[in-house]
Amino acid sequence: MPTTLRDRAALELEPHRRAVGFLAVPAAAWAVWASGPGWTTPALVVLAVAGAALGVIDARTHRLPDAISLPASGVFAALLLGAAAGSGDWPALARAAGGAALLGAAYWLLHRLHRSGLGFGDVKLAPVLGAAAAWHGWTAWSVAAVAPFLLGGLVALALLLARRARRDSVIPFGPYMLAGTAAALTLARLGT
Repeated sequence: MPTTLRDRAALELEPHRRAVGFLAVPAAAWAVWASGPGWTTPALVVLAVAGAALGVIDARTHRLPDAISLPASGVFAALLLGAAAGSGDWPALARAAGGAALLGAAYWLLHRLHRSGLGFGDVKLAPVLGAAAAWHGWTAWSVAAVAPFLLGGLVALALLLARRARRDSVIPFGPYMLAGTAAALTLARLGT
């Protein structure tokens, strides 16, 4: 039985290491591009690499393991605080904190209303994604809040039409949360 957080994370990653490794490099490169590069680059790289791992694991197992998501969220938050200190952009940090609280509360409420439709791993992932998007503005936050539902809904509809899923099928939502946030940050970087 793994005893340390590092051991538990390694155990979670082991069956998926090839796919995670394949996605982690382009995810990190995207994060450098999306951040500018700038003071937020380290925070966004941590989030992108952890997101690659979480997306793969959730797609395969319908789980977002705490051994990966919680440490990544803590490191991201510390690096974002460092970015605010380095850049002097305290309003962006306040906006990120507000975005984290709002998206976390929204996902918690959705989880409470429909536990089988949205897992608690999604609830724990929402604040860090809300913070990342809100740092770049409320428009980016809005896209990150809505896009996962649009993307997930379109995929679910396609699976239903192709008869590869039924109305009661469970689809992992973490990959759509991550993709929606990536779309929001990409649009913010492009200035749209």
